[in-house]
Amino acid sequence: MPDAPDRAAVPTRDPRAEPPGGSAAKDPAGSSAGAPDFLGRALADARSPRVPALSPYVPERPFPWSGPGLPLTDRGRRRTDAAAAFGGLRRRAAAGARTDSGPGSATVGAAPIRHDAPLDLARLLRLSLAAPAGTSGRLRPVPSAGALHPVRAHLLVGPGCSLPPGRYAYDPHTHRAHPRGPAPDGVPAGVLAVLTVAASRTVAHYGHRAWPLLLLDAGHAAAALAQAGAPTADVLVCLDADGALLSAAAGLPRAPARHSEWQAAELEPPLAAVWFTPTGGSVRTIDPLSAWATRARASAPVRVPGPPIAQPRELSYTQRLLSLLAQAPARPAGTWHPASRPEGVTGKTLTTRRSAPPENLRRPPERELLASILTTARTASPAGPDWTVVTGGAAPALHTASPGRPGLLLHAHGDARPALAHWAARQTWIGTTGAVLLAHGCPDDASPAAVRISHLAAGYAIGLAQTHATALGLRSRPIGSWQQADLGAALGEAPGRDWIVHGLALGAPPAKATTPPATRTATPLTTRTATPPATRTATPLTTRTATAPAAPTAAPRATRPTPHSTDPPAPGTTARTTPPGEEERP
Repeated sequence: MPDAPDRAAVPTRDPRAEPPGGSAAKDPAGSSAGAPDFLGRALADARSPRVPALSPYVPERPFPWSGPGLPLTDRGRRRTDAAAAFGGLRRRAAAGARTDSGPGSATVGAAPIRHDAPLDLARLLRLSLAAPAGTSGRLRPVPSAGALHPVRAHLLVGPGCSLPPGRYAYDPHTHRAHPRGPAPDGVPAGVLAVLTVAASRTVAHYGHRAWPLLLLDAGHAAAALAQAGAPTADVLVCLDADGALLSAAAGLPRAPARHSEWQAAELEPPLAAVWFTPTGGSVRTIDPLSAWATRARASAPVRVPGPPIAQPRELSYTQRLLSLLAQAPARPAGTWHPASRPEGVTGKTLTTRRSAPPENLRRPPERELLASILTTARTASPAGPDWTVVTGGAAPALHTASPGRPGLLLHAHGDARPALAHWAARQTWIGTTGAVLLAHGCPDDASPAAVRISHLAAGYAIGLAQTHATALGLRSRPIGSWQQADLGAALGEAPGRDWIVHGLALGAPPAKATTPPATRTATPLTTRTATPPATRTATPLTTRTATAPAAPTAAPRATRPTPHSTDPPAPGTTARTTPPGEEERP
């Protein structure tokens, strides 16, 4: 979303004020008995039809680390600039300088940037998180809700990388790495990327619906990094490590605590990590987070005099909620699993992947391609949500993966796309899209760990699925915002147990030039006759003869009650066609 300097100023907030959700929400990072209730209310609120209020806009704070940073240039280019950026660091290293007052004074080594190293960080970040040069930074290789890009990467660099060993903060706008401290002795080879989220811009845009989108964005960023790894690197992904351990490894303060030396920095709850090592290393015998966390802390951001910067109530609430979700004391080191790259994905695929306009998603993809993408999503992470494919065309239906064999397994007959359109903030274009891949699960009483992994794994898998779709020539568009999307209840199952978490709209490549335009987007909907609104949601889809793209009706089995939304749009209202991420602003 473009910056909006004309928005209202951010009001000051009493730090002792009670955060939204009641007294139990004051310290969700603790182990109080009120934490589950706090999370349950937040989950119900995010899934409710309540439209986010107009929030004060909080600009993303400038990078708080001093110095110009080290330019991550392409191989063989601007070596002089890189050497100059390290000049001051080499001189301080020769003088034996080592302090914790700021990153510019930390010793990170005297070696210049190596473009022939086994792990080229310039290429890795250019194919994943970097904003293209000369652009506003909204369109990047990794998708993001509202094109707000809240995810930040802290690089913990060991031996074998193009950057000298040390801790760095990556700036995607300038494609530079800001040194934040030295590397402790004994850290493993390769680079460990700890992903955090700066929530201010997303909260200003989405309000109480921001926190699930922040989790999805972190999952997408992890997928983008994992796919950008060079063939000469082994890649492991962790979506469930304890937030305190992630913060300690990255040298960040444990959120939501605020220390005086961090007043200039926005709090960044850590959520995930991606680890790259040279092929053949004994990565499975090492706990990389503990190796970094048990050594010296990284340097803090630059001190800024004055009191802490006031922030809106909703932002403080979101940061505390994310801190609660990041807790995993039972398995602090988390679960590391190998990352896979879908077949046919190249560097060009990663840099050219974009969200397609809704009007280009109307042609149904071939079933074989949908089955392949469904397999990619299901096998992306050992833990996470369930998966369903909703198809349009001549015989609209819901499909799941067929156990033990390739292809799609019919789950329910009928056209679910109008209901999906209503559930996804009434984005009516979804009612005519070719197919939709759905991640679903996360019941009402899910634990913090289950809520976190459901959303992170969904974002991670959809990220892989979208790249795979691009490699197959399909068009796609992620769908992150869902309200009242109780898929299980819509299919006649117990309510509150199976909610849609994330989605990916899919469309076939453009039709050949010889195809008449009048038939290119034709669907069976054009031959149906109108059904009165009062009976639209009560007639089974398998026998009815009418529907409308905006009708809140999903597709059940013939023996199940017809799923429907509880709040259909009023007849005669104008449908919203604004792209996802921008449709909810009042």
